[in-house]
Amino acid sequence: MESYIPISYLNDFIFCPRSIYFHQLFGKASKKLFHRSFQTRGLNAHKTIDEKTYTTAKSIFQGMDVYCERYKLCGKIDLYDQEKKLLIERKNKIKEVYDGFIFQLYAQYFCLIEMGFKVEKMKIYSQSDNKNYNIPLPEEDEKMFKKFTQVIKEIASFKMESPFVPNPKKCRQCVYNTLCDCVEIE
Repeated sequence: MESYIPISYLNDFIFCPRSIYFHQLFGKASKKLFHRSFQTRGLNAHKTIDEKTYTTAKSIFQGMDVYCERYKLCGKIDLYDQEKKLLIERKNKIKEVYDGFIFQLYAQYFCLIEMGFKVEKMKIYSQSDNKNYNIPLPEEDEKMFKKFTQVIKEIASFKMESPFVPNPKKCRQCVYNTLCDCVEIE
């Protein structure tokens, strides 16, 4: 039986493939045990979506469960405006639009398309500074689409014992750095 990849893993895996393993160790434990302040702010940015209190507009789906058989992905969308055919991924504050952010949006896109919805526009919204970043659809950016499919393959085949080269800058920011035997902090 093939298992589905949670959409959130796409960004996490790019940050550090090993972080997914450590995340699973914590399971449903209180995030207060290991989250840093920037992660807590990120969770708070999604609070109205998770509680479905962002809007009462019937044309806007919020926090909806989605899945994609083609790529074996599952998760939730942040916002989908059915009238505008617009998919929105919300982040607390975006300093840079990372590939992982785009791949999360691609995953949501493919889930919605497979579920019969039409998506014509996508954006990532930075809540704390009220900025929008328009993201081309996967078919409009062949290079990013290929990277997206490659990351899915890498996640599906990843083993903890696989060769790993730590990134000191990322290790410093990782909430699991005290657990990791490969951590390198300068």
